[in-house]
Order: sequence, then C-alpha cells, then structure tokens
Amino acid sequence: MQDDAKERLAVFDKAAELFGLLSTPIRLRIISELCNAEKNVSQLLEGIETAQSNMSQHLNMLYRAGVVAKRRQGAQVFYRIADESAALVCRAVCTQVAIEMKEEG
Repeated sequence: MQDDAKERLAVFDKAAELFGLLSTPIRLRIISELCNAEKNVSQLLEGIETAQSNMSQHLNMLYRAGVVAKRRQGAQVFYRIADESAALVCRAVCTQVAIEMKEEG
C-alpha cells in the first residue's frame, strides 16, 4: 500500500475514533458545557441529569482520549476542553442538527 493511502486510512481511523467517542448524548453535552467554561463534576451535574458515577465514567473516557484535560484544586477536579478540534466537531454537528430540527418543526 502506498504511503498516501496509508495516511488517508490513518485519517479515517482517527476520525472514526473521534466520532465513536462523540456517539453518546451525554458526552456531547459534557463537551458543550465545557466549551463555555472549565467546570467540576458538581457543576456539570447541575446542567446534565445523570448519576455522579456515570458522569465520572464519561469524563474519564474523554480524558483518556485527550478531549478534556483536568486539574485538581483541593478535593475538586476541574475539567476543560483540551482538544479544540473535538469541540469544533461537536458544535458544528449539533448546530446543524438544531437548524434542521427548527426547519422541520
């Protein structure tokens, strides 16, 4: 296989990995919330109704994938967007879906 073809396949693999990570509504909501400001788990739970353990699990997945970063301040852990391209994809897709839903309804 040629190097160009390998590079294209790698791009598609990476994109599929990102789309897989963004395939759950709660992760999209977490990214949306963090686009506005850095937040801790309690602050995220104010806007996203789920169990704390579920929130932590999804945050951990986003952290391991490099989409979010975290910092500890005392007992609190604050999360922020680390991968702006993932946030951009999230915003673009959600904005387009919202436009289409508005046009339909």
